[in-house]
Amino acid sequence: MRAVTSLPYEITVADHVRITVSDGTVLSARIWRPVSSDAEPVPAILEYIPYRKRDLTAPRDSIHHPYLAGHGYACVRVDIRGTGESEGVLADEYLEREQLDAEDVLEWIATQPWCTGDTGMMGISWGAFAALQVAARKPPSLRAIVISSFTDDRFADDMHYMGGCLLSDNVAESGTMFGYATLPPDPAVVGERWREMWRERLDDCSLWIENWLGHQRRDDYWRHASVSANYRDVQVPVLASSGWADGYSNAVIRLLAHLDVPRRGLIGPWSHKYPHLGEPGPAIGYLQEVVTWWDHWLRGVENEAMDGPMLRTWMQESVPPSTSYEDRPGRWVGEATWPSPHVEPIELPLARHRLARPEETIEDEALVVSSPLSVGQFSGKWASYSAPPDLPYDQREEDGGSLVFDTDVLTERCEILGSPKVRLEVSADQPVAMVAARISDVAPDGRATRVTYGLLNLTHRDGHDEPVPMEPGERCAVEIELNAVAQAFPAGHRIRLSLSTSYWPLAWPPPKPVLLSVHTGHSALELPVRPVAEPDELPARPFGEPEGAPPMPVTAVTPGEQRWTVSRDLVGYHSALDIVKNAGTVRFDELDLAVTRDVRERYTWVADDFCSPVAETAWSVTFARGEWLARSETRTRVSCTDTEFVIDAQLDGYEGARRIVSRNWHRRIPRDLV
Repeated sequence: MRAVTSLPYEITVADHVRITVSDGTVLSARIWRPVSSDAEPVPAILEYIPYRKRDLTAPRDSIHHPYLAGHGYACVRVDIRGTGESEGVLADEYLEREQLDAEDVLEWIATQPWCTGDTGMMGISWGAFAALQVAARKPPSLRAIVISSFTDDRFADDMHYMGGCLLSDNVAESGTMFGYATLPPDPAVVGERWREMWRERLDDCSLWIENWLGHQRRDDYWRHASVSANYRDVQVPVLASSGWADGYSNAVIRLLAHLDVPRRGLIGPWSHKYPHLGEPGPAIGYLQEVVTWWDHWLRGVENEAMDGPMLRTWMQESVPPSTSYEDRPGRWVGEATWPSPHVEPIELPLARHRLARPEETIEDEALVVSSPLSVGQFSGKWASYSAPPDLPYDQREEDGGSLVFDTDVLTERCEILGSPKVRLEVSADQPVAMVAARISDVAPDGRATRVTYGLLNLTHRDGHDEPVPMEPGERCAVEIELNAVAQAFPAGHRIRLSLSTSYWPLAWPPPKPVLLSVHTGHSALELPVRPVAEPDELPARPFGEPEGAPPMPVTAVTPGEQRWTVSRDLVGYHSALDIVKNAGTVRFDELDLAVTRDVRERYTWVADDFCSPVAETAWSVTFARGEWLARSETRTRVSCTDTEFVIDAQLDGYEGARRIVSRNWHRRIPRDLV
């Protein structure tokens, strides 16, 4: 990324601005704005997240916000209540109070003398959720939003559940927020009140995994803040982006299809990162695109913001299987509208171990599968972060425990763009069962690279609101929508569909092993084929080089460690996936602050005991400056029986060597057809 040191506007920075919201709680903000805004007010852009503006996100913030401020905007970065130097306790995600606070902050911003009264919101992940959710509440000053890596459907397409199946990221991300919600404020900012504020967080924090496991179907808990319930609520222009390696790519094309406002979509090959920091590459000049967007919608500048296609996406070329890529080969393609008239659904019937040609008539035949728990050990993360390498590996071992259907060797190139669908007629021998469907690109040497996948809890076959047990032995029709993707399959390769009845540790397995029958005469794979001859419809102006403001200086004191290890003991049949995400110790030079972070995840199982899976996550974060030393340690363990999920969690807070708080939780939550 190119560091830009000369920008159109000289800026000033306020590191700790106190904003009092309607219930009296004081939130902490950092504000970058042009010096000239004292006399000539400018539009303002809010980023609203819980990840600590003063330290943990400060390096990223230093790239974005000074850059945008240097182009004539006031950038306001606010820590959500209960995080960083903001007062209160963060009790869960996307609560009503959180959104009311955001509306209060926008109102405060719009009335400042340096602001024109026009505001925007932007962010990635939580910040994008916040922007989209707040936009649906129609605050009067909000004119447009810019969002990356988000969802509009909190139940069906988030880190919690997929197709009604419980994702292991539910556990991992609850551990992440258990860690963040219990970190101390910085006494250099809030003074001696830091102990009182920290104790409130430690004493009053809730167990988020208990909330998330307590709602195993789509209910009012998940409907709240799910914009998909009424897209008409969003009445401002939207610039939406994500990456094919991210877990959040589907929402971009849903917004393009359902919103009735000016909108643009951008999907690259990236993991859970901003497009100008995108991994795998190529990264793009995203901040230039953002400035163009804000100039058009917040300043009224006639520019290229709405020129070109509605959707621009990276058509990925075939690659060998790997858990990481520096770059994904491919090309940018564009679609003027979405859904695109260029994309043609092609249905391939399922035959015995093959994907038949569309015109073939297939006899009805029952093919059976009962997958071992080892299917899924090379599935990678639901949402890739590219650290440690976390993309799916060669699928051949996974396919050994699956039903596999291959096309003939392709005689010509095939490109798909959109969401494949698998329509099956199935029967199962258990009332609770799941199907994992995967599409792979199979090279001539047999190596299989997973392209996309989808999950379905068969009790959710008629919807997520009221799941219904399977009647053992009874045939039923189901549809599985796989994650959207743009992928090219070259001539000489084959397209493979794999079906399995487990996919651990990406998703929690059903309570008991399942024998699933797939009836070929009524089952098919539907591919969204984009004919190779179609024009790519790209704008005349290509993406620029990635650029941003120079990042704040930090010093690596001790190195970190990234590890992803699959192990199997063939004596006791114990298997494990161990993930290490150790950031080492980093010194924030401007703050004279050292931060040490160590994160561990562990997923275990024994043989094919479907009640043996255990998911564990542990966070340790230490802050040190002079004599000030504060550490938060959190641990979460989720196990199961055939009727319950069992949660054990611990929290310890240390000031210096002294433990000042120790809390323990033990919860048992009934399984609700999961």
